[in-house]
Amino acid sequence: MDGMDGTGGVHDEALSAVMSERRHLINLAYRLLGSLADAEDAVQETYARWYAMPREQQDAIGNPAAWLTRVAGRVCLDVLGSARVRRESYVGEWLPEPVPGRAAWLDERPGDGNADPADRVTLDESLNMAFLVVLESMTPAERVAFILHDVFRYPFAEVAGIVGRSPAACRQLASSARRRLDASRTPAPPAAQSARIVRDFRKAWEAKDIGALVGLLAPDAVAVGDGGGIVAAMLEPIEGAAAIAAYLVDLMARAAGMGQGMDLMEQTVNAQPGLVVRHEGTTAAVFAFEFEDDRIKRMWCVRNPEKLRPWAG
Repeated sequence: MDGMDGTGGVHDEALSAVMSERRHLINLAYRLLGSLADAEDAVQETYARWYAMPREQQDAIGNPAAWLTRVAGRVCLDVLGSARVRRESYVGEWLPEPVPGRAAWLDERPGDGNADPADRVTLDESLNMAFLVVLESMTPAERVAFILHDVFRYPFAEVAGIVGRSPAACRQLASSARRRLDASRTPAPPAAQSARIVRDFRKAWEAKDIGALVGLLAPDAVAVGDGGGIVAAMLEPIEGAAAIAAYLVDLMARAAGMGQGMDLMEQTVNAQPGLVVRHEGTTAAVFAFEFEDDRIKRMWCVRNPEKLRPWAG
């Protein structure tokens, strides 16, 4: 019996190590896929492959954590390829799925100690909506190579085994992804300043004050909505501070005219100050922002109820 030959304890330790990787795998898969639901499915598939192996094969794996990461990365790479096809038929704009809070999503990982720290991004930045939206413009291989190396600090030798390219090719993929991000970055104000902007924005919206809203939006601000064809949402991006302000005020007025109150709450959205719109106790929309100086540069509104599961309750 296992308890008599001593192998049970070793196997139990390995099993515990395997299960303790779940949080890390969810963190990784979410950044790779931009969807918590897809990330959970990818991690479930990863564990299914682990448990499909005979026990002897599991015990022969010297580093279960590395095996799980490698398999999860490959699963996500496949999902990214098929997701591009699905999103071509998506109604309106597709936005990453917003997540609340921040503490549960910070997951430092040791890795390539020889990599240039300047090549890396902070884990906070890797979670914000602006970052995730830029990731959507990358090829699946670029995205996986970049996230694994620059965010989770895996050496290119390990990344190569996941992406199916040489370490040199993976280095080039990550470099290309880094250039895309660098080109899109705007200097972010301190968190306290961003929170103040969101608070002032909420107050101006509640007051239906178009002038105040325009003053809080950059002149060339862009608003993007995601209803997924399930609920009403802007099908095309709205450009310009005046147009966005008018849209928001009209939205508030129409809701009031139908006797539907909108409760606006300041909450952390993808590790940054954001807004949550609730109606009769249900989350109706989540707003994420990108800031430039003391104004809102971009605004993303996720209304697709399938993407708001983490905000229920």
